[in-house]
Order: sequence, then C-alpha cells, then structure tokens
Amino acid sequence: MFDRLEAVEARYEKLNELLSDPEIVNNPSKLREYSKEQSDIQQTVAAYQEYKDVKEQLSEAKTMLEDKLDADMRDMVKEEIAELETQQEELVEKLRILLIPKDPNDDKNVIMEVRGAAGGDEAALFAANLYRMYSRFAESQGWKTEVMEATTTGVGGYKEIIFMINGKGAYSKMKFENGAHRVQRVPETESGGRIHTSTATVACLPEAEEVEVDIHEKDIRVDTFASSGPGGQSVNTTMSAVRLTHLPTNTVVSCQDEKSQIKNKEKAMKVLRARVYDKFQREAQAEYDATRKQAVGSGDRSERIRTYNFPQNRVTDHRIGLTIQKLDQILEGKLDEIIDALVMEDQARRMEDSN
Repeated sequence: MFDRLEAVEARYEKLNELLSDPEIVNNPSKLREYSKEQSDIQQTVAAYQEYKDVKEQLSEAKTMLEDKLDADMRDMVKEEIAELETQQEELVEKLRILLIPKDPNDDKNVIMEVRGAAGGDEAALFAANLYRMYSRFAESQGWKTEVMEATTTGVGGYKEIIFMINGKGAYSKMKFENGAHRVQRVPETESGGRIHTSTATVACLPEAEEVEVDIHEKDIRVDTFASSGPGGQSVNTTMSAVRLTHLPTNTVVSCQDEKSQIKNKEKAMKVLRARVYDKFQREAQAEYDATRKQAVGSGDRSERIRTYNFPQNRVTDHRIGLTIQKLDQILEGKLDEIIDALVMEDQARRMEDSN
C-alpha cells in the first residue's frame, strides 16, 4: 500500500511541474486533463502527508520515553503516544479507502429517469413523490435540477419525468438509486382504506461528454412534431418538439419541454448521449461482473431495491437490509443516512475486490 502511495505522491509532484509548463498552459486539452488528474489524487496525497507527519511525531514521542523523565512528563508522553497511534490507525484506514479504484463517472452530473410502473395513477403519483424527494436532496447538496422532459397524468403524477442534476459528485451519490422502488399506502382515491402496492422505476445515467461517446450525425434520425399536453391535446402549433433516434442502438429520445426546437434538440441530445454511453458502460460492466463481485448500485433496474411503507412510516433498502422509521423525512429529501450506508457498503465491496 505504501509503495502505491509513494507513487501517487510522486505523480502529484510531477503534475505540479507539468501544470507550470508554458507548453501545457497553452494547451487547453492537456491542461484540463492534468488538472483533473491532480484534483482526483489531491485528497489522497494530503492524507498520506498527514500520515507521514503523524508517524514522525509518534517516533519522536517514543524516543522521548527513552530519556529520564519525571512521572508527570512520562504520563503526558504516553497519553500523546496513545492519541497519535489512534490517529495513525484512522489515517491508514482512510488511505485504504482512498486507494480503492474510483468510478470514473463519480464526479459527473447525472440524468435521472423516473417512471410510474405497476399501479396506474398511484404509480404515477409515487413517481412524482420520488422526483420531489430527489429535487429536495439535490437542493440540500447545493446542486441544481433541470427538467429535461415530463409526461404528466391528469391526477398530478408523472408517467415519466427525466431531469438533470448538475453538481460535482452528483453521480457518486445518485447512482445507488437505480432500480424499482415500491410504495405501500392507502391511495387517496381508495374509499375502502385498503393498502395498495405500486412501483416506480428509477434510472440514473452519468452525463456523457462528446469525447466519451462517439455519436455521428449520420447515425441520428431527427423528427419534429407539435408538442402535446395531458390527453394528447396539442398545446403548441409550431413543430418545436424533437425526437432523436440513434440508429445503431435504436435508442429513442423525445423532448418537448421547451418552446424552442433548438433547445429541445439540445436537451434531447444530452439524454441520448447519456443513454448510449450508459448502454456501452453496462455491456462492459456485464463482462466485469462475470469474473468479479458486483458492486452495490450496478444491479438490474428491474430489481426491487427499496420499499416505502406509509402506514409504518418506514423505508427499507433491501440491498443492505437497512430499515429506517423516517419515511416522512426521507420524502422531504433527507436521504443522507441511506446514501451514506450504501456508499460504505460499496467501498467495503470494492476494497475486498481490490485485495
């Protein structure tokens, strides 16, 4: 482990030199590449330097014990040694986690797709609850949310809503939301007071840049049409809505949220790029999972990952067996307890895989 840390520190110093080189400074592509690499390892280098500093202090304190000291001074030194040893152990554990291979998508913005599944209107209403929950959580993280496309129902729910969350590290936390979410509650329309079970599915895609996925204009069919509202009625007489079809993968994206055809095409292109990138990523992940243990969050989207039980004010994440009696708070966007537990489980599995 420490050989790897020495190599990371040496690379960090080399990057410092490169980022001061006029040739690199005048090359935007290289400057961006090296700046990102340096940013990615900065926390690891800082923790390693702190570890070396603590190790040196510990060595000096132990040397002091070899000198003739009075009882009070000896007790003080022993207390300092105990504190430094604890600090050193904590830093070793932190460094182990920092050396776990990082998901290259973690720092990216994320495109979320929430759809009502089994349960009709109740499923669509639950999809709206999930969208609100994610929006509140994003707001608490200082991230921005932008709706890309939405298909509403007459009762105020969503058949489908696609939205982007812009913020550093958004994907690192939101990627664990992939899957089927189940709700158990008495619908407002249910006069008998019976508990219904409905589901909504969530897909979480890292935003892909043009350089990461090669999509040629000749491979895209562009169709335009008049946008429509609930029930299919025309709400726009101009052909502002856009449908993009990526022919090689048969990936289709529609967008009619904006009044401008250009803006709709830009939004649709972001979603299309993310979906195609995600397809390639999942194919690569399937090959990886054939030989290695699967990490939390990379499971099949049809897998039921979480249950929201209204009568008991309970949320259960089935992947890690976590149950929290705070459904009301979680629906207000207070997802930290669940996401932190999922991150820790994922880190543990990645650490096990890297050994």
